[in-house]
Amino acid sequence: ISSASVRNATRPDMNTSQDEEDSGSSDVSSSTENTYSDTLNSMTSLLEQFLLHKYKMKQPIIKENMLKIIHPRYHNRFAEILKRASEHIEAVFAVDLKEVDSTIHSYDLISKLNLPNNGRVWDGRGLPKTGLLMTVLAVIFVKGNCASEEDIWKFLNMMQVYAGRKHFIYGEPRKLITKDFVTMKYLEYRQVANSDPPRYVFLWGPRAHAETSKMKVLEFLAKVNDTVPQRESSSHSSSQAWHHQACSTATSSSFSHPTEDQDF
Repeated sequence: ISSASVRNATRPDMNTSQDEEDSGSSDVSSSTENTYSDTLNSMTSLLEQFLLHKYKMKQPIIKENMLKIIHPRYHNRFAEILKRASEHIEAVFAVDLKEVDSTIHSYDLISKLNLPNNGRVWDGRGLPKTGLLMTVLAVIFVKGNCASEEDIWKFLNMMQVYAGRKHFIYGEPRKLITKDFVTMKYLEYRQVANSDPPRYVFLWGPRAHAETSKMKVLEFLAKVNDTVPQRESSSHSSSQAWHHQACSTATSSSFSHPTEDQDF
């Protein structure tokens, strides 16, 4: 037995003190990491709101302006924060952040489908409707390329999107899905033969076949699932609940003004 072992054995208070010191250091380190992570998440959320506000108002997205809302201490993490924000927006709204002018580092959010007004569908300002269309296309695909109207609304209701109820992004979703997307030939809305009372099914329209593919729809769904926190990703319903929460968080922008919220 070494003399050091004897000294430690006869002075247990020193061992206890050392253990407490190590534990305290670990707690401080963990707390620091959590604070840093929370700060990054907060800045990512703020940047999401900024990007969506610029899209809604049809204003250019300039890197210099984005840096103004990020604390200077984190400017060296700008690329990471921008990547996280754009991926989150992509998973909810089905739009891609693309650089449109490399000389001034100007960006724009581009709809994955060629919907009118860059995904806004209607004239004027507003937020993209592409995410809703991609979601409906995904349900149709999962249901064997033909989904009943009941299946579509059952899925959308879990995202808190209801027929006949005005939605803060999609306006009146029943009109958007059964009229607008059908008129644009992204969806087909057919009555089931000999059904009484009438029942309807949805299929992909010719423009959906021309502009996207089943693989791209699956990739979109995969990105949604990757963005959902792992502890919540065990069911479709949790993903849909997350989708609604993400929409609400991303659009509750501190950059908006009350008069602008009337535009869809």
